[in-house]
Amino acid sequence: MTNDFPKPVFRPSDTFDRLFESEDPAEVSRAAHSTAATLLARVREEADPDVVDRLIGFTSEHGIDDIAQLWSRSPAKTLPGVLWRLYLVQVSIHQDPHSAALLYERGSHELHTGDAVVAGAPTPATPSELVALVDTILRGAFTGDFAVALDRTAAFCRVQASGAAHLADDHEQTEPERATTLTTRALRLTSFADDLSAAARMWRRGDLA
Repeated sequence: MTNDFPKPVFRPSDTFDRLFESEDPAEVSRAAHSTAATLLARVREEADPDVVDRLIGFTSEHGIDDIAQLWSRSPAKTLPGVLWRLYLVQVSIHQDPHSAALLYERGSHELHTGDAVVAGAPTPATPSELVALVDTILRGAFTGDFAVALDRTAAFCRVQASGAAHLADDHEQTEPERATTLTTRALRLTSFADDLSAAARMWRRGDLA
């Protein structure tokens, strides 16, 4: 990993590595919360565009495994759990932007709420436009209103969940396995949306840690 990322977040010390090898859940939890708080506070305080760019592109260069090791075991309504979900949404769009665009277009058509407007993608959105959107939202989490970034991600997930659910209905009779996969994705996206919306409210109250 690059030396340019601020310690201890992406260049963990030997002590940090041992914490994540520990069987003590309390130690793992403390390490996750500490790294999440350190990363967010330092980046937002310094607002170095180069650092922000590297954070936005981190998973494209290094994959998701390092971030998973840091934060994936954290509860959803915690700062590390939220950061994990933001990166996971980003990775899902980057890895399969064409499917993401298909789900988003269908969801925008079927979901009669303001979520598509809140998320901020054009309708219809091209795969490249969705990649740019999710990167913009993640950038906003580091440089702008963190709660707004969470609300936008939640709205994005709700639009995609609607698209996945309706496509599952389309394929239920002819391709049941695909329908099951889409239904599972819709449920997961809905869960993410609920968690992120709740976290946005907690951040505004000063309760997200």
